[in-house]
Amino acid sequence: MAPNSMSDTVVEPATVDGKRKGKPLVGPSDPDMGSREMFALIRDLVRPYTGWLIIVLVAMLMETAMSLASPWPLKVVIDSVLGAHPMPDWMRGLSPRDSKMGLAFLAGAGVVLIALIGAFSTYIDNYFTESVGQWVANDLRIRIYDHLQRLSLAYFDKQQTGTLLSTITSDVSTIQNFASSNTLSLLVDVLTILGVLALMFWLNWDFALIAVAVTPGLLIFVSRFKKAVKKATHEVRLHQADIVSVVKEGLESVRVVKAYGRESLEDSHLSEVSHEAVDAALKARRVKSMLSPIISIVVALCTAVVLWRGASLILRDLMTVGALTVFLAYLGKFFKPVQDLAKNTNAIAQATVALERIKRILDTDDVIKDRADAQTLEAVQGTIAFENVHFGYEVGAPVLRGVDFVIEAGQTLGVVGTTGGGKSTVAGLIPRFYDPDDGRILIDGVDAMHYTKESLRKQIGFVLQDTVLFRGTIKSNIAYGRPGATDAEIIEAAKLANAHDFISAMPHGYDTLVGERGLTVSGGQRQRIGIARAIIRNSPILILDEPTAALDTESERLVMEGLTKLMKGRTVITIAHRLSTIRDSNKIIVLDRGIVAEQGTHDELLTRKGIYSELYRIQYESTPAGAAP
Repeated sequence: MAPNSMSDTVVEPATVDGKRKGKPLVGPSDPDMGSREMFALIRDLVRPYTGWLIIVLVAMLMETAMSLASPWPLKVVIDSVLGAHPMPDWMRGLSPRDSKMGLAFLAGAGVVLIALIGAFSTYIDNYFTESVGQWVANDLRIRIYDHLQRLSLAYFDKQQTGTLLSTITSDVSTIQNFASSNTLSLLVDVLTILGVLALMFWLNWDFALIAVAVTPGLLIFVSRFKKAVKKATHEVRLHQADIVSVVKEGLESVRVVKAYGRESLEDSHLSEVSHEAVDAALKARRVKSMLSPIISIVVALCTAVVLWRGASLILRDLMTVGALTVFLAYLGKFFKPVQDLAKNTNAIAQATVALERIKRILDTDDVIKDRADAQTLEAVQGTIAFENVHFGYEVGAPVLRGVDFVIEAGQTLGVVGTTGGGKSTVAGLIPRFYDPDDGRILIDGVDAMHYTKESLRKQIGFVLQDTVLFRGTIKSNIAYGRPGATDAEIIEAAKLANAHDFISAMPHGYDTLVGERGLTVSGGQRQRIGIARAIIRNSPILILDEPTAALDTESERLVMEGLTKLMKGRTVITIAHRLSTIRDSNKIIVLDRGIVAEQGTHDELLTRKGIYSELYRIQYESTPAGAAP
């Protein structure tokens, strides 16, 4: 549903029968990302860190080699030190006089050397993998946020903020943790499987066939498990996003919640979505619980067969005890990656779902695009014309229907009308927050779509009904309108906005920190800071969206004085509820159900006895004597 105002005023959460109404979410029924798309995204993310990845790969190869070499010193001790088998030919030159104790010393030294090389390789793995994980998460976080900033407002009209916050925080964190912790172990396991298989076939090919024979069944079982866990993870992530949305909305609306005494209702909202998240997480618990025991049983059966068969071969002098020991060690190493895969399936599913959710945002093309031949708008006189403009936030629900009007450069236009008549929509079309479905909006006689969005918006200043202040100082909030403004320019803008006196009276003056959304200053003070922000921007076109609607009489007077200074020499569009703020406008248009029902000056519209006259009469009758309506 489209917003009726460009302001960010916090309103009471809408509920029906105690249940909150939310915007549609991306559901689990959406198509999964293909493996090719997945790897393409991963490749793009890790490409800047190719050098680090090469170091990691070399370290992993060394770690795998040491893992494969680790059983051999024990074989040497069992067969050649404790047993009567001759030592390997390649060790004869290392052990003096074929001494068994010398051979034992070499085997012990080999154990230590293998451990040292493996430990160093593991350190290099962990160090650079963590670095890659952190920087990939940083790049991904910035990439998502940058993409979101470039999407049109129409996209945000259909999305829950909590869902987007969940993606840019939790999903990115999931990718980071997976890249830092699980990716390394999975790659090492793959290399280990290949190396172990080669050595097992070299040691005893018929034993190796036992392990190979059961592997396809295990992989099929793990694959089915992965699908079940991934489906459950999809649902969990959706419900976790709902949790973020509920908490965010409840905290942002805490004043309304307390004013109406609805703390218990908000608790029930969180309890409901939290229970749904728990239920979704538990759906795959039976499969999860079965996986590890089943794999352990299969490993035990294979080990039993190898022990039985190996003992038979040893008794017939066809195999040494050391060779059987090495083979059993390799059998464990062969099945360990399968067990690790089972243990990491949940992490893999979470990372896969996170990548899919991130990819959906990055693939979203809901962008107000510049034309290929778009021009840069350098200087503006300020003449604005709407020619037969049609627009709707949703298909089949028009908000504006054939709107026509012209405002000359340097003039003021008042926009009034009934609620939902399209007043704020008119203001949103001028800077191309949305593009019209039909018709044209002309700036100095040129279609606004012929200009780049950036250059067009630089020519427009805004003062909204509820000025939003960002985290930081008052100085930085005023300079938000024009980064790089000097202190003198900031102070001059504040003086013109009637804000200098109250800012100077604050403990730290212009360096005073404002609370979240500026709630530590009054509404009138926020508006005057917003006016200073618009003044320092120094744009030739100014849009005022009910800037005094929520202010008391004294605050309105101070704000109007600042606005009067700001409006000089500019083309001004004022969306008004209080008709006193636009009675001196050069032209006033009255919007009713998406069309311009009336237009003219204040006096002309009063004499027509139409909608404007009725609105004026209602406000006049409800206004105390001596006050302007």
